[in-house]
Amino acid sequence: MKDLGYFERVTQGLQEAAAASRGETDPEAAVGHMTRIARDVLGDPDSAKHPGALKPGERDIKVSGIFFAAPKRDYLILFADHGFPAEQRHLRINISDSRPGYTVRTGEPVVLPNTDNDAMFRQILKTARMGSAMYAPVVWQSQVLGMFNIAAQARNTYDTIDLKIALLFANLAAASWVALNGPHYLAGVASALPSWSPIR
Repeated sequence: MKDLGYFERVTQGLQEAAAASRGETDPEAAVGHMTRIARDVLGDPDSAKHPGALKPGERDIKVSGIFFAAPKRDYLILFADHGFPAEQRHLRINISDSRPGYTVRTGEPVVLPNTDNDAMFRQILKTARMGSAMYAPVVWQSQVLGMFNIAAQARNTYDTIDLKIALLFANLAAASWVALNGPHYLAGVASALPSWSPIR
């Protein structure tokens, strides 16, 4: 059950993300405010303290980013990431791959309170396996542009209410991305990356 403090926190976060993004001219920087703030305000801040939330060696960490579909929609590219290692900047995965690909292909938002219970989940973050995750489609004019991802190592960090707020962040990201010509920016990044050979 969410308390009043939660709703005040996420409402303020949405306002801050919108205000910060308006000052940007770079599309990745603009949506980067949204991925960072969503990571910071969503979820149960005390989830790591609950019994069973963390396995031995795991830590209370959270990550976020948006996987946008490449121009040919054969793979996804990670943008505006927070918490991923530097070498995973503009990481590419197949559009048919695990939960990110599923959300972009279907447009279906998904929350996994405990990823241990989801057969489709696959570790993408190089440094750690996330225990709880959300996947919100980034949609513009009925087309799924990508997938807004927020994840935590602590299990049961996120629930259906968090997912509903994540969709608001995703909608805000879609508008900023398109307004700042994000699809053109994405095409430039995609063309500069090494040749892509999807693993099937």
